[in-house]
Amino acid sequence: MDRDQSGDVIVVGGGVIGLTTAIVLAENGRRVRVWTREPAGRTTSAVAGAVWWPYRIEPESRVGAWALESLVVYEELAARPEETGVRMVEGVHGETRLDGLGPWAASVEGLRASTDAEYAGTGLWARLPLIDMPAHLPWLLDRLLRAGGRVEERSVADLAEPAAEAPVVVNCTGLGARELVPDPSVRPVRGQLVVVENPGITTWLTAGASMYFFPQPGGLILGGTAEDDAWSLTPDPRTAEEIVARCAAVRPEIAGARVLDHRVGLRPARDAVRLERASLPGGGTVVHNYGHGGGGVTVAWGCAREAAGLAFPAA
Repeated sequence: MDRDQSGDVIVVGGGVIGLTTAIVLAENGRRVRVWTREPAGRTTSAVAGAVWWPYRIEPESRVGAWALESLVVYEELAARPEETGVRMVEGVHGETRLDGLGPWAASVEGLRASTDAEYAGTGLWARLPLIDMPAHLPWLLDRLLRAGGRVEERSVADLAEPAAEAPVVVNCTGLGARELVPDPSVRPVRGQLVVVENPGITTWLTAGASMYFFPQPGGLILGGTAEDDAWSLTPDPRTAEEIVARCAAVRPEIAGARVLDHRVGLRPARDAVRLERASLPGGGTVVHNYGHGGGGVTVAWGCAREAAGLAFPAA
């Protein structure tokens, strides 16, 4: 090709990590294409709850900075909730203590011990971003397109394929990295959710992986499960009943709420997020940005900015 390709980059993966990374690159003036196996609405990201909070994601030494950088962005986006899908909502993380969190917690404004009226146990009250993924993912896609990025639906069997068309590839394939890299240390953590008509609940609550609810515009999202190395995307009826029962034990009005939907997602877990630059065997540069477990939304912007810096280091 005659034209200069030095600013070309292909981002592989169209979930929240891939789209956010592509946005940062495009808004920095790069020519960006996203190659995604399926539309954003069918990715694992679309199933997320999704409250901002570093959950099942390592290493803590890096996660805190990524999460706080992302928090600033979500707080800004919450000024336009109908457009971005981001709202600031009050809630309680049950069975959680301040002294059990990393240094990042000191930077979360208003984070405090919950009162007995807020939660019958040890918990932390917070006003945090709650992201409605069915609204947020299309907004991310639109922002990318407005920045000049392109999205192409295509499967990738080898990173050499995008490397043949662009000098820089960013691998944001999540669980797909298990086969694509290949990286067998990436494994699924299955999460099942139930969506019910909201009986009037306006705050969120979590109590570990097995009980949480988030009030979203499309209904009250009830969770959940965290099943290591489970691959099934089929909702289990008995598990759904147990999820509803656990949530109803805390808020009895949930018991009679009409069920709207059942959802299953596979969190792309890894012992630690892989965010690093490497050379591909056949030539070209790859930046890996995957393995975010249950915290992809939480760290998306911090990781995207670091990935963009690795992709095109300052001279």
